Amino acid sequence: MRAFSPVRTLLFAALLLASWAGTAEAQPRCKAPDAVCAAAERVFAIASFDPTASAVLIEPGLLVTNRHAVADNQRAQIFLPAGGQVLADVVPSGYAGDLILLRAPDLKAPGNWATTENATGINLYTIGTDVGRGAIRVYPPGRMLLPPAPGKPLARLHHDAFSQPGNSGGALVDAEGRLVAIVASGGEGRNEAIPAAEIEKLQSQSGPEHRAASRATGEATRKCAEALDAARGAQRLTPKNVSFIKDHCIRANNRQLWDLAGQAFGRRRMFDDSVDMFTRALDQDPNAINSMIAMAITLHLAGRYADEVVHLKRLVDILPADAEVLRLGVQAGAWGGNKALAEKSLKLMERHHPRLAPLARDFIDNNPTPPGRRNQ
Repeated sequence: MRAFSPVRTLLFAALLLASWAGTAEAQPRCKAPDAVCAAAERVFAIASFDPTASAVLIEPGLLVTNRHAVADNQRAQIFLPAGGQVLADVVPSGYAGDLILLRAPDLKAPGNWATTENATGINLYTIGTDVGRGAIRVYPPGRMLLPPAPGKPLARLHHDAFSQPGNSGGALVDAEGRLVAIVASGGEGRNEAIPAAEIEKLQSQSGPEHRAASRATGEATRKCAEALDAARGAQRLTPKNVSFIKDHCIRANNRQLWDLAGQAFGRRRMFDDSVDMFTRALDQDPNAINSMIAMAITLHLAGRYADEVVHLKRLVDILPADAEVLRLGVQAGAWGGNKALAEKSLKLMERHHPRLAPLARDFIDNNPTPPGRRNQ
């Protein structure tokens, strides 16, 4: 997520357009199954509010990308693999999630594209913009970590298929080239995508009649992103800054932005505000692994170890080899009065990180006095 800069966006667009010239030779060789490589023909590099992102051609003249990639912009530049570009109009939408449609009548779709909701135990491939290579790229495969949480309309699919900046709005496909989801966000090898089934909902809630709602959501997205970008260089946030960030980020209804706001508050030891944002994030998507980890770290720093245990009990099952999660499990289990969590985390550490285990055992046996709760 980047703050909008018209000059930067134009400069990036010029550089990207130049790099796209002659991509028939520059295109990295696709090592995925043929159906996956063929699906890459439907993914395009775009520039709008985010100066680099991706979009997926779902039918002739109609693409889908992330709402955060366009914010309240009315147009997006689409870069063609053979060179050149076309302008696409953003289709107004009242859809509450992080998806938006782009209309570019000149783009032709190569036949119908099948979708699937089945992602259990199969290889998943991210297809998106590789900025460094100036090409659409199929990345090495991964697997689903957690499915979308049931009963939560905006819950995402969580996976470990390789992804990097520029892939937002790209495609997550299976080995048969079927569209599973639209890439949204992620980090530390834990990535997220919006199930392909949501595209039908998006289309049903898009059109000129949704212009006012679309403008309000897009504006909130832009203001939230810009405020968070500005906050990176600030040593402290005033109450006015905090109120502005929370107001616009909440109205944007984007869990990724809520996570970023929670991190911004947590870094400044504003733990109550941080917990509030992560609570919203996990209510929208209870399976959001990165939100769970960020919440656990915030509660740990705040000295709220018993509250932290609730999240770590899930995390040690989801990420049993993650050293940070296991370290937190040992400490929070000991300090939060949950010996079972501490011992389980220790056993997993002995299996996956044996060099760290002796220190963890010594910690549990001696159970040092926990630091006092840190007030906001």
